[in-house]
Order: sequence, then C-alpha cells, then structure tokens
Amino acid sequence: MKAKGLGKGLSALIDDSADVAYSGAAPASEIDINKIDICKSQPRKAFDDEKLKELADSIRQHGVIQPLVLNQEGDRYLIVAGERRYRASRMAGLKTVPAVVKNIDKKQILELSIIENIQREDLNPIEEGNAIFSLMNDYGLTQETVAERIGKSRSAVANTLRLLTLPEAVRGMVAEGVLSSGHARALIALKDPKAIESAAKTVIQERRSVRETEQLVKKMMAAPKVKKTVKRDPDMAAAEKEMADALGTKVAIQGSDKKGKVVIEYYSKEQLDGVYMMLTQK
Repeated sequence: MKAKGLGKGLSALIDDSADVAYSGAAPASEIDINKIDICKSQPRKAFDDEKLKELADSIRQHGVIQPLVLNQEGDRYLIVAGERRYRASRMAGLKTVPAVVKNIDKKQILELSIIENIQREDLNPIEEGNAIFSLMNDYGLTQETVAERIGKSRSAVANTLRLLTLPEAVRGMVAEGVLSSGHARALIALKDPKAIESAAKTVIQERRSVRETEQLVKKMMAAPKVKKTVKRDPDMAAAEKEMADALGTKVAIQGSDKKGKVVIEYYSKEQLDGVYMMLTQK
C-alpha cells in the first residue's frame, strides 16, 4: 500500500522498489561505499547508536534488504534516501551497498529527503518541524501542500510547526524524547520562555499526563502576576517628602529627572485653599 500523499515523491523515483525486498530484480547496483556522501542538508540530525548497532548486526547476517537512493554527481554519489542504512552498512564493514542511482535535480534532493524521512517517521518532532519549515521556506510550499505531500492533515502540520516556537531548552527535551509533543504543545500557551521551561521540568519530574499538564498551565496563567518594584531615585523621594511636609498633604512626583509631573492631593476646599496660598505665597 502506497503512503498517502506521496505524489511525486520517492515512489516515483525508485519505481516502488522501496516497498519490496531487494532480490536482484530491483533496479539496483552495487556502489562503492567510499564514494557515497551524506547530504549535509538532510533533516535528520540524530541517530540512535543502539539501533544503528542492531541494524548493523542484521546487515551482517542478511545484507541490505532495501537499496539506498543515490544521486550521481560526477564520480561520487549523494544520499537521497537511506542514510541510516548507509551508516549501519559502514558499521557492519561492507565495502559496497545496493543502491538505485538517479540523476535528480539538486533542488529536488532536499525536498525528497525530507518527504522520505517524514513518511518513514524517522525524524523526532523537532526535526520534523524543521523539515516542514524548510519545505515551506525553501520551496514556497503552503501548509496545505506540505500536508498533501507527506500524507498528514493540515492541522497536524500546523501543530508540528508550533513546536518550533518553544524555547531552545524545551525543544531539546522534545528532541530527546523526554517530553512528548502533546505535553510541549500544552506548554506553548504560557508564552513566557522561563515559565515554559520551568513547567516542562515540573512535568518531566512529576511525570504528569498531558491533561495534568494542561491543568498546570491553566493554574499558572490564572495566578496573579507580581508587579515589579521600581527603585525610586533617592533625591526624588527626598524632594517628595519635603514638599509633602511643607504643604501638609500627600505629594507624588511621577517621571524622571528630565520630564514628569507633580501630583498634590487635597481632601477639602479648605485644604485646597491652603495649598494654593502656600504655592502662591498669598
């Protein structure tokens, strides 16, 4: 069964051979592993060492079941799909690997690599978000178009992109798998980076569910905000006190030494008359 929304993706490039075991009938060639280069723009940045070792052990026993997809560039080859298999093959000590070699427009390589990784669910949520953003930013695709290409709903694409608004430390928690996407999205409502990071640590330490995380966020948002106390200029404070003593009423100086206003309070007509006489010396 083809992945929904694959469109002009990898299946069109490798003639659906990725969906079957490599049996010699697939259009693949044995390529010198030392002539293969990794695409630096590949969206996937993290590889689980333990899983790579497991794949390397499998390759030693059974070989590479599914061929890589490579783009030929002179006498060398650039990986379009299959970097994990390539890394495991090197770990297993293979000299050559089966690969489908294509001549692909360079502008398509990153797009195809991104789509392949997202469809195979090889990316963590943050890598997926960066990959989707790259598709939109570098190729001018809309959320709707990206959703169609990768076989996801537009709302799923939008939710993944929202993760990129998290503080760097919290994005790291999501990328490492210690904080789920659902938990992370609930924290976005806090907006303040420090509050989000603090709440994320609480959620992880107390192993809160997504529902409990949403309740925590509501509680934090409902809490009264503590007003910052502004340190008064001692000269202004002294002048304010002297004026209050002289006028016999409360006086407030508002502003700075360059611009501001003086507020004089009165509580009766008689007091106002007294202040007036003091100021005009009548």
